[in-house]
Amino acid sequence: MPRTTLALTSFVSGEFGPKLDGRTDFDKYSTATKTLENFLIHPQGAATRRVGTQFIAEVKDSSKKTRLIPFEFSTTQTYILEFGNTYIRFYKDKGQILSGGVAYEISSPYLEAELFEIKFAQSADVMYITHPNHETMKLSRTGHTSWTLTEVEFTDGPYLSPNTTSTTMTPGATTGTGVSLTASANTFASTDVGRLINFSNGYAKITAYSSATSVTIDIKDDFDNTTATTDWKLGAFSDTTGHPSSVSFFEQRLVFAGTTSEPQTLYFSKSGDYENMTTGTNADDAMVYTIASNQVNAIRYLKAQRTLIIGTTGGEFTVSADGTDAAITPTNITIKRQSSFGSANVDALTVGNAVVFLQKAKRKIRELAYNFDVDGYVAPDLTILNDAVTTSGINEMVYQQEPDSIIWCVRDDGVLSGLTYQRSENVVAWHRHVFGGAFGNGDAVCESIASISGTLTEDELWVIVKRTINGATKRYIECFAPFDFDETEATDFRFLDSHLTYDGSATTSLSGLDHLEGQTVSVLADGATHADKTVSSGAITLDRSTEKAVVGLKYDSVLQTMRIEGGAAEGTSQGKTKRISKVVLRLFETVGVKVGPSLDNLETVPFRTSSDPMDTPVSTLIAGDKEIEFRDDYNTDGFVFVKQDQPLPCSVLAIYPTVVTSDG
Repeated sequence: MPRTTLALTSFVSGEFGPKLDGRTDFDKYSTATKTLENFLIHPQGAATRRVGTQFIAEVKDSSKKTRLIPFEFSTTQTYILEFGNTYIRFYKDKGQILSGGVAYEISSPYLEAELFEIKFAQSADVMYITHPNHETMKLSRTGHTSWTLTEVEFTDGPYLSPNTTSTTMTPGATTGTGVSLTASANTFASTDVGRLINFSNGYAKITAYSSATSVTIDIKDDFDNTTATTDWKLGAFSDTTGHPSSVSFFEQRLVFAGTTSEPQTLYFSKSGDYENMTTGTNADDAMVYTIASNQVNAIRYLKAQRTLIIGTTGGEFTVSADGTDAAITPTNITIKRQSSFGSANVDALTVGNAVVFLQKAKRKIRELAYNFDVDGYVAPDLTILNDAVTTSGINEMVYQQEPDSIIWCVRDDGVLSGLTYQRSENVVAWHRHVFGGAFGNGDAVCESIASISGTLTEDELWVIVKRTINGATKRYIECFAPFDFDETEATDFRFLDSHLTYDGSATTSLSGLDHLEGQTVSVLADGATHADKTVSSGAITLDRSTEKAVVGLKYDSVLQTMRIEGGAAEGTSQGKTKRISKVVLRLFETVGVKVGPSLDNLETVPFRTSSDPMDTPVSTLIAGDKEIEFRDDYNTDGFVFVKQDQPLPCSVLAIYPTVVTSDG
């Protein structure tokens, strides 16, 4: 029986899907894992336990879904917005913004069922928000407790095609408000209130509906006369036709797209004047352009890169100036199809020079990027290594650029999937994250996620987590602790979910834990683990006094290797009886890890020395090798499991198993 020590020196391929379980011939097999839960992958290849989440606040109404949306005025003025059923609340610096001691909020038109269909684009302290059921809105900030949400008043457009019928329009005046407008045939609907209409070289807004032939208007640009005319056109945005579903900035223009009646039409504002839709032939005039295709391709997203990327239900397109790098104008705009995969109604992400989008079935994530070798755009599948990671479908995606490049995806089943993604180094590594606590009889559920700039070295990652607390459904807004923390100070460890911290005089009583009422919580007291406690009346009593504590919900981090390949004298070791006799773990800034052949058979790696008294933190985190005797039986698998179930850090750099293989 040959004895071989193998070297698993990187996990840069992340978690493999079950369809790759037998691909030992694949070069990425040796750098992959079978299970990677609550570990994330660094581009360098290490697997590091994710940090926990800090409790921020309960949403306004825990019986309803809510969504988090980032608002970034500058690197120092960043906010998280809680969009709920007909309201918006605001958060900054990991706290809720209050006014008069209560949560500051403003009303909004968006219902619970519409929240995840909202698209937005921001410039400075103004955010434009679109939804096909509502007027385009503008959210403006003038202070922490000074926000306004108003309907956008577009200037002279956009409009549908000019009237080609014999129906005439007759205004009651050439100027003013509350003016009557009469059509010679049935033309209007009650849903036209708020709609623009253009004729006689002027335009107006419909403010009231009387009948199919009569409405009231406010004239925005005076008419030439009150003579009946067939030269008129109705606004493209209305409750009748639907409103834009997508929005983006591109080359100093604000671009809208995807109304119900014109799902594949783009509307470009006047250059530098975002709400001016006056069309013409001058270079800076507004434009209207419809994608020509043999099927209806409803536009799902717009993303600005070196060209404007358009995702539709039938394929992906780019907008450019006749294929050149010149600025687009009404006379040179060109739209070209780049792929035919089709996009889901989930906003895409801009990641470096690429756009990452969700394919229309919501189970495949693709990267659309220009490739010089083919002189065009390509869209490889980023889920090819683990198609199981998106089986339940993806509802939302965000991008965290710092400290590592990670795409975060909220799955339909409430699992948070992460993709460590660095195209230049060919790093595509999936990992899954399950939050501490429970919802009903299952795991806690992640429902929304947002990322904003935090410090110069790290973005903040915010989530909404649905839990069952003391028998009731709760939706909590939580923020991940810093991914970069002081590894030399054990009191800085934040490896508990929905946690709160204490920093004060020595005490055995910790209160303010009402959000975890009735829950069994874990405690890190003065940097050392403490016996679990149950929250009663919002408080716990410790067995010993502490000056610094972290209290929250426990979660496990688990890494499982692929089936060990290697160590056979004749050919592959797959399917052959083998035994792992020992394992060397190469660790970095780690304490408290377990290792073994299964989750039911784990050995605790010793970290304490005689100089580390009980109930005190380990004096030094391990950065080096730990050898563990492996109590495994002979089998055909050869798995190695690494588990961290304490509120402590763990980073695995490499695993060196010694394998004895039978070739009989």
